[in-house]
Amino acid sequence: MNYRILGNTGIKVSEIGFGTWGIGGATSDGANSYGETDDEESLRALRTAFDLGITLYDTSNVYGYGHSEELLGQAFKGLRDKVVIASKVGMVRHRGSFDVHGSYIRQEIEQSLKRLGTDYLDVYQIHSPPMELIRDTEDAVSTMLELKREGKIKAFGISIKNPAEALIAIKEFGAETVQTNFNMIDQRALEQGVFDLAQERGVGVIARTPLAFGFLSGKIKDFNFSQEDHRSAWSKEQLQRWADAPDLFSFVNRNPERTPTQLALQFCLGFNAVSTVIPGMLKVSEVEENVRASELPGLTPEELENIELVYKKNEFFVKK
Repeated sequence: MNYRILGNTGIKVSEIGFGTWGIGGATSDGANSYGETDDEESLRALRTAFDLGITLYDTSNVYGYGHSEELLGQAFKGLRDKVVIASKVGMVRHRGSFDVHGSYIRQEIEQSLKRLGTDYLDVYQIHSPPMELIRDTEDAVSTMLELKREGKIKAFGISIKNPAEALIAIKEFGAETVQTNFNMIDQRALEQGVFDLAQERGVGVIARTPLAFGFLSGKIKDFNFSQEDHRSAWSKEQLQRWADAPDLFSFVNRNPERTPTQLALQFCLGFNAVSTVIPGMLKVSEVEENVRASELPGLTPEELENIELVYKKNEFFVKK
């Protein structure tokens, strides 16, 4: 496993992190996860990830409404100083309300710390809020900075919904880290100058959805997702475009040992601005395949150029 520094925070992270939305499991309020999970398999995946060198674990208080954090606390009891935990606050319900008032942030961090079995978070992120909400809530950012001064968090970040909002998060709100969608079929963060600004300001970039919700693995052919799986809400046309994407990129891969999953992860890691990439993982086998992406030789300039060409020649998102 290779490691990078998270912007100017001084926090050293594995370049392959562990996204824990999936292990939070299904909840009662609709399609807001990847469906039912097996906690024992989730714990095996977490422990395997640790054994293979993954140190960054990204979670949120709404992932399983606390269950993801509970599993992390269980998996890493007694190992807190050896892992980097990034959690989030502000999204009260999936696809629903937000609250970034200082009182709510303080209430929720105490609950997150309890579930995680720790007294601090390495990174605390406001969770995909409307930028106007942060702007209109006087004590949102100031509370995060107070938590940092108090030692309850080491760094303050914002997980943004649209990559363009990362520019606001950095310029206006002083985020030390930003979490954004970025993958071979969604290169908006690169196009919109997020990476350039992040490097200029020393902001750590956490790249999420590197596999485009699993589709860039080339393993998804059946679109009959359960009602608890958020992908069930997308149109068949959209799902088909994503499922077809790996074939379009297959000629790019010049390394016969590299799987489509590893190609997708290495693409994200081909940019120095990216501190870490956080694919979601549910099984030990997924952990093992993802970790291997850090061990293989990186993409060549030619491979990166060809990925850009495919991206520019195709429309991967159905326009509404």
